[in-house]
Amino acid sequence: MDDETYEKYRRAGKIASEARDYGAKLIKPGVSYLKVANSIELKITNKDAGIAFPVNISLNNIAAHYSPKHDDKLVFKKGDVIKLDVGVHIDGYIADTAMTVEVENNEYNDMIKASSDALEEAINLMKPGVNLRDIGKKIQETIKSYGYQSIDNLTGHSLECYNLHSGISVPNVATKFGGLKPKEGDVLAIEPFATNGKGHVISGKGSNIYLCNKSIKSRFVREQRSKIIVKKIKSEFKTLPFAQRWCNDLFSNSADIILKRLSFLGAIKHYPQLLEQNNGIVTQKEHTVILRDKGCEVTTI
Repeated sequence: MDDETYEKYRRAGKIASEARDYGAKLIKPGVSYLKVANSIELKITNKDAGIAFPVNISLNNIAAHYSPKHDDKLVFKKGDVIKLDVGVHIDGYIADTAMTVEVENNEYNDMIKASSDALEEAINLMKPGVNLRDIGKKIQETIKSYGYQSIDNLTGHSLECYNLHSGISVPNVATKFGGLKPKEGDVLAIEPFATNGKGHVISGKGSNIYLCNKSIKSRFVREQRSKIIVKKIKSEFKTLPFAQRWCNDLFSNSADIILKRLSFLGAIKHYPQLLEQNNGIVTQKEHTVILRDKGCEVTTI
């Protein structure tokens, strides 16, 4: 990794951590999801940075993938367990970070600590050449020591320029198969999830988060207006996820119809909400790290 790239990753991480902590302080009873998401994203763009993905605000049994629509009416309530996930990029170089906020309550302190301590243990182990299977084992053992389950089908991931999930997965449980071994210069998002449920997520309804699809099916969009819209979306958001609410201004308040049609045609992907299978409460903690000579550097601390 050259010095310029390194500094872009570091700057993205600093802004992401500031935006995450700023957003967490906004989460209070009666405050709307939409206000928090918009406020965080505005803070990012005011720093001359890009939004790597829509702010995720995932409630209770939703492990990940919910972002408010342009007219969302949801507000926070006392006792909500909120996963706040924030992404920032500088010229495509991404920082991804998340934390859990329990709204004016302390019932799930231990579960929040379980995911946080699991992340700390994983960071302590992370270095070039480490078997990622060992990282997953340590995460699972740490969360289990608190009496909770680690979610087996959610993983951390590698990050590359304009590529949020670039191929390497960082498991959250022990696996039976040989793990990959990252190298110096790799950038990874590590994100343990703890739950009092089964430890497995299933797909729910739509999240209001989309991505331009690279599937073969998307190449067969023939209708001229749809092709123009897809081109506009690709120009605006490139290869990164985008929000329904961002498109509402882009397409004169007709975003829902357009996005539904493009999803049907296969031109874009609509992410599903990820729900804990037994409706268990879920907590999450996430940092982005750069692998260095003898360990790793956390960019989102």
